[in-house]
Amino acid sequence: MTGRRILVALMSLAACTPAPPSADYVFLGGTVWTADSARPRASAVAVARGRIAYVGDDAGAKAFIGKGTVVIPLAGRMLLPGFEDSHLHPATGGAWLYDCLLVDDTSRAMLVAHIRRCAADDPKRPWIIGRGWALPLFPAANPTRELLDSLVPDRPAYFRAADGHSAWVNSRALALAGITSKTPDPPRGRIERDAHGAPSGTLREDAEALVTRVVPPRTPEDYERGLKRSLALGNSFGITTMTEADADTTILEAFRVLDSAGALPMRVVAAMHVDPAAGTAQVARLAAQRTRYAGKRFRPVQAKIYADGVVEAHTAALLEPYLDTHDRGPANLTPGQMDTIVTALDRAGFQVHIHAIGDRGVRLALDGFAAARRANGARDARHQIAHLEMIDTLDVPRFAQLGVLANFQSLWAYRDSYVRDLTEPVLGPERSSRLYPIGSVARSGGTIVGGSDWLVSSMNPLEAIQVAVTRRDPFGAPGPAWTPKELVTLDQILAAYTINGAFANFQERETGSIAVGKAADLVLLGRDLFAIPPNEIHATKVLLTLLDGRPVYGDPAALNAR
Repeated sequence: MTGRRILVALMSLAACTPAPPSADYVFLGGTVWTADSARPRASAVAVARGRIAYVGDDAGAKAFIGKGTVVIPLAGRMLLPGFEDSHLHPATGGAWLYDCLLVDDTSRAMLVAHIRRCAADDPKRPWIIGRGWALPLFPAANPTRELLDSLVPDRPAYFRAADGHSAWVNSRALALAGITSKTPDPPRGRIERDAHGAPSGTLREDAEALVTRVVPPRTPEDYERGLKRSLALGNSFGITTMTEADADTTILEAFRVLDSAGALPMRVVAAMHVDPAAGTAQVARLAAQRTRYAGKRFRPVQAKIYADGVVEAHTAALLEPYLDTHDRGPANLTPGQMDTIVTALDRAGFQVHIHAIGDRGVRLALDGFAAARRANGARDARHQIAHLEMIDTLDVPRFAQLGVLANFQSLWAYRDSYVRDLTEPVLGPERSSRLYPIGSVARSGGTIVGGSDWLVSSMNPLEAIQVAVTRRDPFGAPGPAWTPKELVTLDQILAAYTINGAFANFQERETGSIAVGKAADLVLLGRDLFAIPPNEIHATKVLLTLLDGRPVYGDPAALNAR
């Protein structure tokens, strides 16, 4: 073939090759952290029709720029997959936003003034209800009914603690609930009592239900209203996928309504509440709800079990006793009960999501997963344990061995007042040196995922990410890490909030990384996290959040380079 004929043939081939589609968005000239092992970094991304159309260098991305393309410069900024929060409570947390919210009250004086103001501002409300009081503000984490009586003397009052495992009530609430010195503790709860045996005003774990049964119940509409606020808040933090960590039928219905209306601005997986007293009889009901409430962006495919409580209230289940009470704390299920219910849920195809704080609670959960594997055979179940404040050294490698995901709330992994005033004194130095062993689980080959447990703590992933790589107060000055052996790298914790979160939800082929063909779930940060001091990560701003290539937070036009 002559040179002229070769040239003509190549020109004909080029004419037949379709041009790249015109993109909706092209990001150019900066840092793209992809969470894709095949291409961990890039400088440009093109988004077309809700999908990732291109990942690579600037020259290649420019071919996707058309007349209507919004071009966004990345210089000094950072593009990464949308954050995935694998454990939080958006429905109940959103509903609490309309009550007396105490989460910002850092002293007892602030809290007292706030409650008094809430009661005065709403004189016709039959109950004064709120949440968020910090346990370290009171001796032994035990506020009294007398104090609350002085703040709300004319109506019943109910305030849930920030951690969700204790409640503070006044005398009117106790009377309405029929709680007296003769009322026994429920099987999985404790009524705190004064020196004379009378209820002191603080209720632990399931003892809280003695009062909540007489509190006006939430409605689906309450949850719908709250969800709209909490989901928008999540989008503002760059979150595109959430796991609702404890859903009853009222919460499921609220999600169904929003999803049916096309009003869910993110993907949501729900863990349905498992009643430890109901045993395996509830599995068929949960399976029916899994089918009934499933929608386009909402999937109730997990089942939530509480193995124990929390260290601060002495309700976490420990392998060795608390130093002050010399007991090991209660577990919500016996080993036999845990093995039976986990095996039944696993057989029914559920992902099992277990709350476990104490090292005995964690072992109880791991043993349950091992029992399910023996009975049902190994499968790609992706079960997970959340919180994991204490893990016995012998149990750390079992996460990798059993394929159980370690769902850490890394924002808690520094020496705050909870650790300093309530945890270290009852555990001692050796056990306290092993709290929140994120690094140990990662080094052992376990898969870590990240969650906020909001409204218990901040929903902002960047705060938790900073603590994971510093083990210090995210708002404090830089300095030595607390328990430095448990530090992880920025790459590791970003993976926990992106691709590992997608893996936890069986969505890793659709979301969690920036790769051609995947959904364009993206977050644009104002700074490159790898180029700034670690103690500044929490202050980084989210500029834009895309879900399926559409903005759910921020204005792309305001970022346009043209």
